[in-house]
Amino acid sequence: MNFYSLIGFAAATTVLVLGLFLSTSNVIIFYDSVSLFIVIGGTVAAISISFPLPVLFKLLKVFFTRVIKGSQVNYAKTIATIIQTSEKYRTGTPIEQLIEECDIHFFKECLSLYADGIVDERSLTTILNERIENVHELYMRDTEKFQAMGKYPPAMGMMGTTIGMVVLLANLGGKDAMKTIGPAMGVCLITTLYGVIIANLMIVPVGENLEDSANERYLQNKIVLEGFRLMIKKTSPIVLAERLNSFLLPSDRLDWKEVLGK
Repeated sequence: MNFYSLIGFAAATTVLVLGLFLSTSNVIIFYDSVSLFIVIGGTVAAISISFPLPVLFKLLKVFFTRVIKGSQVNYAKTIATIIQTSEKYRTGTPIEQLIEECDIHFFKECLSLYADGIVDERSLTTILNERIENVHELYMRDTEKFQAMGKYPPAMGMMGTTIGMVVLLANLGGKDAMKTIGPAMGVCLITTLYGVIIANLMIVPVGENLEDSANERYLQNKIVLEGFRLMIKKTSPIVLAERLNSFLLPSDRLDWKEVLGK
């Protein structure tokens, strides 16, 4: 469970609710069924046109698996796991046992392909590197879809604003002009508010979260591949640790002395 994302959603909701209550004692004025219908209905309709229904279900799954259930990558822990696995491999532990003990998905994938012995080491490295790039590209496509979806709510809000202005101007000269100004202005402004809220407190942050998550997984997989490549060469654990630490900022690097007990 990604508690940081949940905290972020809770913070966004708190800021919104407190902002509404602090601005007026009558928060019911921010509710307008017509505006909700225009923004939410229009957004759903536009998204349905942009992406097929199976893609929408996939994006919902992506949201729950990578934003809600996902977790941040601990690079130091990843490097420590690679070092420990490498040491076991150097001391003769069977590759099948290493696969069972591994809890990093891509590292387990590397070990499994190596154990199968289908291709030589050089070709295997090429295949795994291509897999990293392709998976990252697929993750970024999901990110781009959410970012594209973020432009629809404000657009629907502007559409509602335009509708409200048309109603307002069309009735300015009528007998009941004063009675129609209030509802028309409500639709004008509240649809814009709804569009901004849905886009900037929900959809756009999810897209940014997915992009950050994709980049984290990309870097982790790059570290794993380099560690795997060094492992099968039975590289010294100290050299392996320093090579993998080179992927990280100094503050994020692993103290290999703690792992190796030196």
